[in-house]
Amino acid sequence: MAMRVSGLGSYHRKRNFRRTPEPRPRQVRQHKHLAFVVQKHRASHLHYDLRLELDGVLKSWAVPKGPSLDPKQRRLAIRVEDHPWEYRNFEGTIPGGNYGAGEVIVWDRGTYRCAEAPGEAAVRRQLRKGSLKFVMRGHKLRGGFTLVRLGTPRRWLLIKSNDRCATLRDVTLDDRSVRTGRRLPNTRRPARRRKRCRQ
Repeated sequence: MAMRVSGLGSYHRKRNFRRTPEPRPRQVRQHKHLAFVVQKHRASHLHYDLRLELDGVLKSWAVPKGPSLDPKQRRLAIRVEDHPWEYRNFEGTIPGGNYGAGEVIVWDRGTYRCAEAPGEAAVRRQLRKGSLKFVMRGHKLRGGFTLVRLGTPRRWLLIKSNDRCATLRDVTLDDRSVRTGRRLPNTRRPARRRKRCRQ
């Protein structure tokens, strides 16, 4: 069943699609499982973009230090504009002079679900209340996480749950794209072999 794309006005306004390879929004289809993607983005500053599928778009947060698998680490996550469903596979170079100019890779992707109840309605309700507990099944990120809103609508914290997938290992050292195996240019840190958590 096709569904209309809405809530992407800010995404449109910030981009000139004649000058950027980023995807235009199109109609998308509903999926049995909700998807997530984390894109590593070297723009003016290196950061990671967490995107959760909801209502036909990707709800998005910029995470300056990247996700952590350590429950004691609270990572700032800045709410940014919704992105179209097509953005989940985007890798490449956003040319200089464009919004977000720089290199992008698909650092992780997979599916997610609300930890407390099935379906999009539960995700929508928890986001509105400012505390979303969800379970991720990705290549690098697995197990429970929480997004907690702080005092302003844009400022959130991303926190790993203390479950069997929690670890002190720095997951950002695994720096290759799960889509193409690419690294961002000038990446110096060696990737460490990861252990898969079964969740």
